[in-house]
Amino acid sequence: MAVHLKFYSFVIVLFFVFISTNVNGQKYSLSGYIKDASNGETLIGASVYNKENAQDGTISNAYGFYSLSLEKGTYTIVFSYLGFQNQEFEIVLSQDLELDIELNDGVFMNEVVVSAEKEEAKKNVESTAMGTVELPVEQIKKLPALMGEVDILKSIQLLPGVNSGGEGSSGLYVRGGGPDQNLVLLDEALVYNSGHLLGFFSVFNADAIKNTTLIKGGMPANYGGRLSSVLDVQMKEGNNKYYEAEGGIGLISSRLTFQGPIVKEKASFIVSGRRTYILDLLQPFLEGGNFEGTNYYFYDLNTKLNWKLGKKDKIFISGYFGRDVLRLSQPNRDFQFNLPYGNSTITARWNHLFNNKLFMNVSAIYNDYQFEFTGDQDEFNFQLFSGVEDINVKIDFDYFVNNKHAVKFGVNSTYHTLTPSTVSASAGDVDFKSTIEPKYALENAIYLKDEWKVNDRLSVDYGLRFSTFTQLGPYKRDDVTSFDPWEPVITYTGWEPRLAGKYSLSENQSIKAGITRTNQYIHLVSNSSSTLPTDVWSPSTERVKPQIGLQYAVGYFRNFFDNTVEASIEIYYKDLQNQLDYSETAVTEIGVDEELKFIAGRGRAYGAEFFIKKSKGKFNGWIGYTLSRSERAFEEINDGDWFPAVYDRTHDLSIVGNYKISPKWDASAVFIYGTGQAYTPLSGLYNIENTLNFFYGPRNSARLPDYHRADLSFNYTPNPKADKQFSGSWSFGIYNLYNRKNPFFTFFEESELSTPTAPTLDSFKVTIFPLIPSITYNYKWRQKKT
Repeated sequence: MAVHLKFYSFVIVLFFVFISTNVNGQKYSLSGYIKDASNGETLIGASVYNKENAQDGTISNAYGFYSLSLEKGTYTIVFSYLGFQNQEFEIVLSQDLELDIELNDGVFMNEVVVSAEKEEAKKNVESTAMGTVELPVEQIKKLPALMGEVDILKSIQLLPGVNSGGEGSSGLYVRGGGPDQNLVLLDEALVYNSGHLLGFFSVFNADAIKNTTLIKGGMPANYGGRLSSVLDVQMKEGNNKYYEAEGGIGLISSRLTFQGPIVKEKASFIVSGRRTYILDLLQPFLEGGNFEGTNYYFYDLNTKLNWKLGKKDKIFISGYFGRDVLRLSQPNRDFQFNLPYGNSTITARWNHLFNNKLFMNVSAIYNDYQFEFTGDQDEFNFQLFSGVEDINVKIDFDYFVNNKHAVKFGVNSTYHTLTPSTVSASAGDVDFKSTIEPKYALENAIYLKDEWKVNDRLSVDYGLRFSTFTQLGPYKRDDVTSFDPWEPVITYTGWEPRLAGKYSLSENQSIKAGITRTNQYIHLVSNSSSTLPTDVWSPSTERVKPQIGLQYAVGYFRNFFDNTVEASIEIYYKDLQNQLDYSETAVTEIGVDEELKFIAGRGRAYGAEFFIKKSKGKFNGWIGYTLSRSERAFEEINDGDWFPAVYDRTHDLSIVGNYKISPKWDASAVFIYGTGQAYTPLSGLYNIENTLNFFYGPRNSARLPDYHRADLSFNYTPNPKADKQFSGSWSFGIYNLYNRKNPFFTFFEESELSTPTAPTLDSFKVTIFPLIPSITYNYKWRQKKT
């Protein structure tokens, strides 16, 4: 470990020596923060550039800070952000200068906004990023939604290379990776279970969300711990100028968000809540019946506070608390069970500006996921608990060396506590308890990356990440060997190089390529096609090795019609090692460590993604198509031959369209088509002593029928004037417009014609979502400006 760190320190020293040799001439810096003029929210990824030479440019970081280096002189500096009016300033630069900018929403300045959108669209061909998409929350809110529930994850599923776990699921399967291979972050806190209602809705309340970024290829070195993708979701900071409230009332849930200044333009807060109630409304109809007392609901609470301590310091404290509560009751059978589960996160951050080039963020993060099941019938009682708890400390630096180099470096350390399952039961005077001891681990990482503009055509984003993972005691290996608290059991280390490059063929087209190596030390193995709250997370141990991923990608990117239409083609190949699955003989057995049921094998995924997007005008939207394969191979399964992963989709097509009918009406439509889900078919059965025994065909060798569905929504704003203190709008939606009966799963029952000597089965396909209409009333109040 010490040798690795010394080598890494040597690499960092050499790196900064190299950077310093590329700094030429006397230069001054223009730096500051870019904000939304209406509410004081910082703008992430806003463009800042010299109008006379756009190559002299930079973008704001995750906290809205920018730094631009120029030689002494007079310049016209442009500030640009999608959906906002450009601002231009003539700057006389003869010394370092600080300039905070507030951009105005571009609702009434269409010609200016079009210019800003064109500038933002250039990032499609000018940046080194591959497979990176930002979805504005306002665009997500316009899309049709299941039961009217706006869902960030379902919107992400409409992008090429991203699949869902099944009908209605909010799970993510990115470029052939498993559900555990996505790094899902909410204000830097890891979210272990991103689904509500057994996965049909996501935990993200769109009213509280500021920015959503998906990275599915070329993961930068500042991210790690997962193989497939990063979904970085950032909460709003809270309006620091005026108080405002917004929310919605729908058929199954309502939501309310309140935000405003604590000290005007210095400190602010936001509180956002959401709860479902459809079964609450049905309680009178359940009284006296077989399911009296049965209920299922979920709720979320998002909170955030930020305080500007001075010119150089700012603190943030944010939190999320969400729970699903399922209660099934059958009084006539004296039977009931409760199933509460959910996530909790707390993030405390401190921003410090050392000078006009060096920005630091220190974060302390706590996240907790818990699943609990309690049930009883007559005198029998049963309880089960499992969970994951993390404590994470990280320090990140942004160093704006000059306009050719933007450097990031940092360290982080996470202490994991994983509780696989604790089971207790009682029947009369008999008590039973089975406990698998929690497992403890320490995960560390250090990284360094640089975005280097080599010349007008060539840019390179290169980085290196070094990670370690140590399983810690207390741990009992066997009857002889045990480990004390904090005593190392086994340590894994891994170098993770990252490289991405862009070469411009012309002003409106470029080619990009990238190589990414990643290590994953925490694993989730599921028997189902979608992640469920009952699924258990397991760490890397002496038996379970870390997963390793190596992804190669190349793409062609081009903009058309004066940068109003973006298009791209990306081809990728992923080599996956130490993939985990359950063995063919694995059975559910209380008190047995899950890792004893795992087998390890290989994985591969490859495909081509086609994407075309129009962001401007009355009609806008995108088309995404993916042709791909995702396969696994285990010596113990299918004689070691490759077989499709359960989430393999050969064809995946999404068409999204938005149309502004009038100032009061807009419409959105979505069409989805995908190859049917793979499953393991039943090959035959035989009867032994009047008991049916089944045997199955090759793993995932059959498929459900192809999936397709169309959704439609209309949004109506009675009075669209933006300066009203109170405003309201209606959203009308239809999910599954033509009532397609997409199978959710299949099952078999013994046929009525079955006999002991010639048993036969009937196959049934279960559909859960027919045509579903929805209606939601959305409202917004804002304090009158003074």
